[in-house]
Amino acid sequence: MDIKLVTAIIRRDRLESVEEKLKVVGVKRINVTKSKGYGEYRNFFASDWMVDEVKLDIFTREQEVEGITGAIMEAAHTGVRGDGVVAVISVDKLFLIRTKAEATSEEFWPKPREQT
Repeated sequence: MDIKLVTAIIRRDRLESVEEKLKVVGVKRINVTKSKGYGEYRNFFASDWMVDEVKLDIFTREQEVEGITGAIMEAAHTGVRGDGVVAVISVDKLFLIRTKAEATSEEFWPKPREQT
């Protein structure tokens, strides 16, 4: 199966920039989730060590991974600690709940219908 999951955790204030870049590279489906966490940028002196972030999940074809990861890194980059991470995960199987069947990449990304 040539489907990959690109997942990223980024600063909340960079989300709009990342969304715009992803539109430019042709991303049609994305899930965004509010997230809290910390890494080397944690603040042990605050009452809540965690920082508000967002998590992006994008299922995509293998050949689109480089463009998507590059767009996320370019738009999310500030150059300071806490910019986030991007991971690419292999997907062994993908099921469509509507059909209750395993999906192929062609089913998940159907070709656009021709205009008549």
